[in-house]
Amino acid sequence: MSDPQTLAVYGREAERYRARFADKGADGHLRAFLDGLPDKADVLDLGCGPGRAASLMQKAGHRVIAYDATPEFVAQARELGVDARLARFDDLTAEAAFDGIWANFSLLHAPRAEMPGHLAAIARALRPSGLFHLGLKLGEGEERDALGRFYTYYTEEALRALLAEMGLTVTDADYGRGEGLSGSTDPYIILTSRRPDHG
Repeated sequence: MSDPQTLAVYGREAERYRARFADKGADGHLRAFLDGLPDKADVLDLGCGPGRAASLMQKAGHRVIAYDATPEFVAQARELGVDARLARFDDLTAEAAFDGIWANFSLLHAPRAEMPGHLAAIARALRPSGLFHLGLKLGEGEERDALGRFYTYYTEEALRALLAEMGLTVTDADYGRGEGLSGSTDPYIILTSRRPDHG
């Protein structure tokens, strides 16, 4: 994610964003992701924000690398002891390096035209049987929210087709509604998928 306006919003709102989640432990989605990993797994948090989830993954005994394109979030994550790196989605070039990749409401800031390339990079970076958590907002089109952040919305059918095209098999889907930083309440989808265990 490299949209300057979106990055500027997160930089300006970093403390408020961190405060929203500061007292929350692992929710059901994170617990399910952790349950699906092998012991001492290598995990990438792609778009880690303040580092809360990455920190909880580390405390569960996993080796975690975290990427975020917002310097303020990288600094916050490092305060929690996370190996957080200033990086964009395009910087993911590893191959068969991770047992799990967690992209929780981060890839929704990528333009639609770039999503296939990002998902292909994720598929390459996963080891056989690797687990991929993807959280996005449901809908159609691209727009900016009240804070000026860029969003791309997806239907479930479109997401399933994209994941299948990259060779990832969806194993679970969950839905809900949540209030975001801008104050709007939007429907979302969580898709869990795996890379095949052969190659």
